[in-house]
Amino acid sequence: MKNKKIAIIGCGNLGLSILNGLTAEQTIFPSNIIVTRRNEEGIEHLKETGIRTSSDNVWAVSESEIIIVALKPYNILEVLKELNSCFIPGQHILVSLATGISLEQIQNIVSSPIPVFRAMPNTAADVGMSMTCISTNSTDVTAIDAVKYCFNSIGNTVVIDEGLMDSATVLGACGIAYVLRFIRGMIQGGIQIGFDAKTASDIVTHTVKGAAELLIEKKEHPEFEIDKVTTPKGCTIAGLNEMEHNGFSSALIKGIVTSFEKIES
Repeated sequence: MKNKKIAIIGCGNLGLSILNGLTAEQTIFPSNIIVTRRNEEGIEHLKETGIRTSSDNVWAVSESEIIIVALKPYNILEVLKELNSCFIPGQHILVSLATGISLEQIQNIVSSPIPVFRAMPNTAADVGMSMTCISTNSTDVTAIDAVKYCFNSIGNTVVIDEGLMDSATVLGACGIAYVLRFIRGMIQGGIQIGFDAKTASDIVTHTVKGAAELLIEKKEHPEFEIDKVTTPKGCTIAGLNEMEHNGFSSALIKGIVTSFEKIES
């Protein structure tokens, strides 16, 4: 797999996060990666690492096997129309990261019978900790394994039904922002009760990381672990109840549902 040739078309923030994850783990040799961007100046610095850069999407596709299209939903279909004649059965695998653009829409444009995937990683790919949801209509086991290998190198993957991809976008990709806003709030609270900003940040970020690892390793429900630290008449339960009285959980759920409805509208 290290010899697989990958192109990232439209290498913006998410594309760069994926690229950083791939190269950090040396999953793919840098010389086998091509990244494109309309304004190539924004990616020219990558040449120092051996990665090839270009503004020519046609050339990038012709030189690659796995094509990750990291374009916005409003222009991905137009770009795929331009690239349609470049896709070769048996050589290419196409992966779209565009929110709300279905496999059917893509396959209606891409006339070649190549495996087509949708993937929704998040920006934690930058540090090899993405949660990537993948869906496809393909039964090509080799292609499925290749795509999973690619995204497993930047974190964890789960294959889901395409009907859940919008939900995956909200919970996994938008979810990064939700968690970061929660962390920011905790840090601000820490400053108010006496810590300097750096110390508060260190305590909070490692506490959040520890809480996540606890659930991942123990595979318990969050309430099971919460019960361990909520003693009768204690400060933890007092704080939790105050948060709930002010709509903490309901506000979070409403935010998630609002983001989902925005995609669906």
